[in-house]
Amino acid sequence: MQTTFGRGRRALLAATLAAVVAAGAVGCSSGDSDEDAGGEVTLVLNTFGGGTAFAYDDVIPEFEAANPGIKVDYRIVSERFDDQFRPQLLQWLEAGSGAGDVVGIEEQGIGELMALPEYWTDLTQYGLDARKTDFPEWKWNLGVDADGKLAALGTDVGGMAMCYRKDLFEKAGLPTDRAEVSALWPTWEDFTKVGEGFKGKAGDAKFIDSPNTIYNVRMIQEAGAADGLTYFDQQGGYILDKTPAVRTAFDYVMELQSKGLLAGLRNWSDEWNAGMLSGGFATIGCPSWMLGVIQGNSGEENKGNWDVASVPGGSGNWGGSWLGVPTQSEHPEEAAKLVEFLTGKQGQVGAFKKGGNFPSSVSGATDTEVKAAVNPYFSDAPTGQIFGDSVASFKPVYFGKYHSAVRAVVEEVILGIIEGTYSADEGWGEFVKQGKQVVDEMGG
Repeated sequence: MQTTFGRGRRALLAATLAAVVAAGAVGCSSGDSDEDAGGEVTLVLNTFGGGTAFAYDDVIPEFEAANPGIKVDYRIVSERFDDQFRPQLLQWLEAGSGAGDVVGIEEQGIGELMALPEYWTDLTQYGLDARKTDFPEWKWNLGVDADGKLAALGTDVGGMAMCYRKDLFEKAGLPTDRAEVSALWPTWEDFTKVGEGFKGKAGDAKFIDSPNTIYNVRMIQEAGAADGLTYFDQQGGYILDKTPAVRTAFDYVMELQSKGLLAGLRNWSDEWNAGMLSGGFATIGCPSWMLGVIQGNSGEENKGNWDVASVPGGSGNWGGSWLGVPTQSEHPEEAAKLVEFLTGKQGQVGAFKKGGNFPSSVSGATDTEVKAAVNPYFSDAPTGQIFGDSVASFKPVYFGKYHSAVRAVVEEVILGIIEGTYSADEGWGEFVKQGKQVVDEMGG
């Protein structure tokens, strides 16, 4: 039975798709795979992200060399997942065309997309169920759709660290060695104190990049240390207003704002990207995939200015993605081969080398090159060890079916508070209310 989107979801898509069009996302008619007269298949791989994104530039030629007759059209459709790529992907899926052959799915949207099983190819029929032992149980299970079929395989896992600008720390009279920097902030209270000491000592640079970034880092860490819940419980109930992890992260952002420590930039915006290049802020919450974002936006002139320290609180995770094959693909067998390669050891290790995206597979994460890796751009930081240790100690967080949709709206409220649209006193109430409105519109 074909499932159609309810009125609420259609309304939400209509509102968010304007942002996609404005961002120049690929149109529906251009997302289909192709086969030339000689029988060569071209697969469309649609992904998202900033900087090096999924970091497939080097590994796709390796796949093509190993699979004569298959070419890959690798597209980064947009930087942001929640309010750009996600609604575009939902539109493509409902329309029955445009999604291409393989699509990327972000962690906080996997629940919603796996709840639409009619749109996903069963990868078991192409033998990918044999990969089960190569993934942590939680990563594997999130790629199983509501009908119980294997619909997506994991690419990377975020882990968590704190990236910082050594040159700005030096101007502020702070240590620059990563071990000494890590020792400055074992707790978030210590991190705040370091920020207060930094304030006003490095020109106009702020201590922290974006309210959205630090909010996600703190919320997911707090949830992982507790019951693993954020906006929804395991039964799909909306619990945002009752979840300690959410309130703690929200209040922490308000505290940082009151102390003047936030740059106040929207993450994934042009201004945020420019701030990395110009030294507009000194720290940024740093899951492994953020390394590629920072390097891509900061440019070669900032090589060696960035380094990687531990995150306050000790561990955490943010992000990581999956690859799935839409049923609309005209070449599902070839698409499944691409998924198998990119989520396998060679693909994941290659993406880690290119963009820092830490492998989610056991074979990738335990690879000798990964464990011993240092990142020259980030002052030769031992990123393999840093993110390997972080991933080993974090606990998975549950994201409900409508998490991504709620996230897109409530983080706009946080920005609205920072920008003065809402007062600090009314901010929490607005945060809770607008999240609930999304759930009601989507029929939750």
